[in-house]
Amino acid sequence: MERRDYLKRRELVEKLREMGINPYPQSTPITHYIEEIVASPDDFMGIEVAVAGRVYSLRFHGKVAFADLRDNGYKIQGFFRQDVLGEENYKFLKKFVDRGDFLWIKGEVTRTKKGELSVLAKEIKIAAKALYDLPHEWFGIENVEKRYRQRYLDLMLNRESFEVFLKRSIIEMEIRKFLWDRGFLEMETPVLQPIYGGANAKPFKTHVNALDKDYYLRISDELYLKRLIIGGYNKVFEIAKDFRNEDIDTMHNPEFTMIEIYQAYVDYNDIMDLTEGIIKHVANKLGVKEVKFGEHYIDLTKPFRRERMLDMLARRGIDENTGDEEIKALLKKYNIKMPKYERGLALGKLFDRVCEEDLIQPVFVIDHPKETTPLCKLHRENPELIERFELYIGGMELANGYTELNDPELQEKFFRAEAERRTLGDEEAHQMDMDFIEAMRWGMPPTGGVGIGIDRLTMILTGKTSIKEVILFPMLSPK
Repeated sequence: MERRDYLKRRELVEKLREMGINPYPQSTPITHYIEEIVASPDDFMGIEVAVAGRVYSLRFHGKVAFADLRDNGYKIQGFFRQDVLGEENYKFLKKFVDRGDFLWIKGEVTRTKKGELSVLAKEIKIAAKALYDLPHEWFGIENVEKRYRQRYLDLMLNRESFEVFLKRSIIEMEIRKFLWDRGFLEMETPVLQPIYGGANAKPFKTHVNALDKDYYLRISDELYLKRLIIGGYNKVFEIAKDFRNEDIDTMHNPEFTMIEIYQAYVDYNDIMDLTEGIIKHVANKLGVKEVKFGEHYIDLTKPFRRERMLDMLARRGIDENTGDEEIKALLKKYNIKMPKYERGLALGKLFDRVCEEDLIQPVFVIDHPKETTPLCKLHRENPELIERFELYIGGMELANGYTELNDPELQEKFFRAEAERRTLGDEEAHQMDMDFIEAMRWGMPPTGGVGIGIDRLTMILTGKTSIKEVILFPMLSPK
């Protein structure tokens, strides 16, 4: 049936060309977008307009026909009367226009007897001929893979998906506005890097033929943005694609979008305030106060709680009195592998396993063990900890921020410890980056910074529990 319909439409394309009609014209000038008329219908009543959109339905009733035209998520009815359109044009409509085609209509804005907002057509043109018929039904979860592989169909036929990606665009736009209004500059840093850094993750590797050197797709833009702080910019950010050669699941995609923000002369307390302000600003712009996320309702209006990681672990029976052998037994129980046992790093990994899922309402988890990252300043009150926070909402990490380490000698020492982890088989350990150390030796002001996952933030603000629902073209295995 689909093959027959395709061949029929191909024949129509050829007939149109034989008639001297281009089924794919260079342009079909309009006077208004459909959404403009839908937004203020009373202002357009009786006015002649030219609009265009995709035909979602086409119904003939003798010498009268109706079509649903949609464009950019808005719908208006095409109203065709043979006595107004003319007999030849009406026959053309009946013979050559199908569901899925883009149709241009010129006529008067009116309402039908049933009150449907319509354009009473005086002229019509095919703006683009579709060779496939639109699916008549959409089964959601039963076609979930098709929705991801053919996202354009999902957007055409699933209004909810269309709205999700509209909101995602607004989220990024409003984050930018929030930061621009506060004097932040948007910068661009390299995607291809000779040394990857800024996070503990496995990279994608490629080869630069002109240099005959291996390079990496960035896992973070942190170290380059910090170079800009060293260079003299006080407030910088970048919304960027990052790449990590790791899991593909409901919360991870190897290609994802982050915003990283750095500000001179502040610490992690100021950056927590900034992070909370960004999220509340965007939620307010979307009209979101409470969101249903899975089985939970998340309140985004209250102040975000702040709690120490070690206090959370202590409530689950893991505290300073818990011996190393007991911690090793817990690592084994949860199948957590470490090339070399380090207590602080083990506590961080256990936290991810035993605490993360319960962190539903917004909470900043603060003051992590110093082994969990080499890029953060030691805690001012306890040198065994660092001034780090992770923001959790809906049981998943949404943001990660620090009082940034700006002591070049300590940074080099931490990098060397990471290099030792790599020799023991920890593929996610941070690489030694002497160029970054060299930059720090010129002096880096006190700085606070944060990375926020745009994909995960979109998940929260749209109530979607799979990252594939908020990435237009998620990574899938080849057919």
